[in-house]
Amino acid sequence: MESRRLVGITLLVLSAFTGTVAFRLATPAVAFYTRDALKASMLSVSIVSMSFVLARAFSSVFGGLMLERSKGLVYVGALAMMGNALAVQLYPLTSTWPQVAGIKLLNGFLNGLSWPMAQFVIAVATPREIRARVTAIYFFSGSLASLLGNYVYAYTINLGLGGQMWISSVFFLLTGMIMVVSYLLLYERITPKRPKSSGGEGPGLDPGKILIIASLMAVIVAFTSGEITYVYVSEALGMGKARTATLIGWTGFLSSLLSYFVSWLADVRSERRMVVFTSLTAALSPLLAAIKTAPTVFLGIFLALFAFQSFRPISRKVLSGYHRSSLAIGGVNGVQNLSTFLGGMLFGVAYSLGEAHWFVTLNLALLAFAPVSLVLMWEGVKLKREVDK
Repeated sequence: MESRRLVGITLLVLSAFTGTVAFRLATPAVAFYTRDALKASMLSVSIVSMSFVLARAFSSVFGGLMLERSKGLVYVGALAMMGNALAVQLYPLTSTWPQVAGIKLLNGFLNGLSWPMAQFVIAVATPREIRARVTAIYFFSGSLASLLGNYVYAYTINLGLGGQMWISSVFFLLTGMIMVVSYLLLYERITPKRPKSSGGEGPGLDPGKILIIASLMAVIVAFTSGEITYVYVSEALGMGKARTATLIGWTGFLSSLLSYFVSWLADVRSERRMVVFTSLTAALSPLLAAIKTAPTVFLGIFLALFAFQSFRPISRKVLSGYHRSSLAIGGVNGVQNLSTFLGGMLFGVAYSLGEAHWFVTLNLALLAFAPVSLVLMWEGVKLKREVDK
């Protein structure tokens, strides 16, 4: 790749790192503040967490439509990222969990504008033959930052919510500035919409199937999304806040590291087979996490994150070949976020069911995902049959 394109892509990878540090520092801080200081129920914590993904679902699609009108609107995504710096300063001013949920809605709307645009730009600016791997590196950068962000949270607990949000604000501002520079460098390669009849590359899989699998997978892995994960692990295993944050951070980091190899196989072997593999892996994850022991809970979280981290770059590679690529990538973000919202609410509502004690102790809220797991397994099996034909 020529130097201008390489620098632009590298800066976008860096933005995934700095932006995720900001987000991951804020997530456990807001989670434990809502649960402990504001005395919110687990359902209320779920509503707080899912407010973010609900708003992000709609703004992701809106952002994709915006880009179709004018690729110059890509800079709105960078400005939205900077807007997060102001939004997180509102958390220390809250006194009730609905107020926290309202700020989460704002955060979600801003993130829905910014991140899908960055994913779209890095996908269309990268040569097709290495697209899944480069996109995986982008997401891996975010996972590395997630680990660091959890450590930053653990080591800054004494600063309180106000001090932690100032650190988060600095990283959000830095991320927005990095995005502006990268978009300037890659501007000529931004092609949100192409004529349907134009030759060249097309999607390697049916975009409709990608959206169905993305939706089912997002419902299932919702238990690993946002504030509810920290509260569940801490309470189910009796762990302290700092230890919970660091262990979840390491789990996410390792899952992302290994997911790169799935992206490599998607590039050099078969996208379809890797989609089948990630579908089956995701389907098993809540069933393992439901078993109330540290190894099974963390293995379930690991498998969910591994499947999701592996699927994301493959789906972006497939959809970047669609003639309305910016809308397709915004759409899959929207579908995933809406499904995550539904999954998170299911987990929050079912949490009151408590536990079942047979040979092992089982969390019934996680077992509630079993029907969705079966449907996802069936979709994976159907896709595999197409491979074998």
